[in-house]
Amino acid sequence: MIAHSILRRWPVPVSLLLAAALLWLQPAREISALLICLVYVALCAQCAWQHRRARPEASNADTLLVAYASQSGQAQQIAERSCAQLIESKVAAQCLPLNQINLEQLSAAQRLLLVVSTYGEGEAPDNAVRFEHELFAKTSSLANLQFAILALGDSQYAQFCALGERLQQRLQARGAEPLFDLLRVDNLDPGTLRHWQQQLAHLSANSDFVDWQPAHYRPWQLVRRTCLNPGSSAAPIHHLSLQGADSAEWQAGDIVEIGPRHSAEHVAEYLQGLGMPADTPLDDGQSLAEVLSRHHLPAPDQHLLEGGVEDLIDNLKPLAHREYSIASSHAQGRIDLLVREQHQADGRLGLGSGWLCRHADLGEWIDLRIRRNPGFHGPAPEVPMILLGSGSGLAGLLAHLHERAAGARSRNWLIMGERERAHDALFDETLTGWQRSGHLERLDRVFSRDGERLRYVQDALRENAETLEYWLNQGAAIYVCGSLEKLGRGVDSCLRELLGPERLSQLSLSGRYRRDLY
Repeated sequence: MIAHSILRRWPVPVSLLLAAALLWLQPAREISALLICLVYVALCAQCAWQHRRARPEASNADTLLVAYASQSGQAQQIAERSCAQLIESKVAAQCLPLNQINLEQLSAAQRLLLVVSTYGEGEAPDNAVRFEHELFAKTSSLANLQFAILALGDSQYAQFCALGERLQQRLQARGAEPLFDLLRVDNLDPGTLRHWQQQLAHLSANSDFVDWQPAHYRPWQLVRRTCLNPGSSAAPIHHLSLQGADSAEWQAGDIVEIGPRHSAEHVAEYLQGLGMPADTPLDDGQSLAEVLSRHHLPAPDQHLLEGGVEDLIDNLKPLAHREYSIASSHAQGRIDLLVREQHQADGRLGLGSGWLCRHADLGEWIDLRIRRNPGFHGPAPEVPMILLGSGSGLAGLLAHLHERAAGARSRNWLIMGERERAHDALFDETLTGWQRSGHLERLDRVFSRDGERLRYVQDALRENAETLEYWLNQGAAIYVCGSLEKLGRGVDSCLRELLGPERLSQLSLSGRYRRDLY
């Protein structure tokens, strides 16, 4: 044991000393061979011990696995940063190469995030080949697993994000449930990576993170804000309109990234605690309060109290962006948003919704960036659309209905869920007008609190299963927009039940089942 311990700690020096001793003493060949064999066995044991120690311990079922398939290291780096963001948000997470996950772990796991690149002509990187082979070779159910995939690639190549698409299809075919739709990143597009971070924030219920690469915002003026559901038992939903200083392009399905700000009262209270005046001028002409409003506020420790304004500025990190579905078409000439007020655990308004719904004054300039979201762009006008939404998720569906209303005649069916007809019939005049004109061939409004039992969008789908089948046979595409927890999972489960997992997977792969969930 002592000799093994010495060899394990200093394998190379011990091997060299033994070689020198053999040359000096020149024992019988049998003894030399025996000693060499013993050293070889010990070195092999050392290598095996180091490999075993380097491997992560097996995860328990509650640990969120973040696995990567990486040839050049980019996917590994993003996976490690993703895991770090989750851990900072108090989520038990583990990062490891895809090949280190066996199917027993996969069957026991509850949540899996994959960051995968595609190598060569659509092939898996070396550290994912075994996993992909086993995933396709086995047929056991993975119905207990929820997963999401971030696929890295270059759209100039024919096999763009091919590995991510194969894994998405196979995991769904084996019964695993997507947390959200496959995200394809073209040449490490910063906007898509920020959207991935936003999805991580939803998973961890913590929006207090720092963007890996901050957005380049442009100023948009807040010109209108109206509460749509006064008196509702649900949190207020506000309809906002913003006007750009210059022209910008977008289409239905696209997203805006908003740069939120702390309220003036919160910043003033923070500066008062530091003993610094809010109107302290800075070199760039801004006031200290104005700069702080766009940044995370560091804990007011002794170092900051002693260091003054310069140390405070040096410790600032920009607030993470917030994302909202655009509710208007480009032809309307403005960006409309539907924003529901969110509240933190201590009762305070959420940062993004608080800024847009309460703290920003009409006429205020809002930091905004439009992000293309091709995964939720609409089909051709001749393709019928089945639009499913609830609450502020109506935003992404309204944009499609406005866009299609301006073009050739199209067939559209909207199923919309909310709480109470008396207070939550959002855009009732617009929707019933479209119904009368035929632009909405069908309109089903579901109010969960109005009847004797709770009733949701998925219940309306079940009640209209034959109509759903008819529309799908006519080539219809299904678009879902709203909360992942309150809408997305229930609707997805219902569609699996009505259509079967394989058919739903085929609809998704052909672009006829698209979701914008948050």
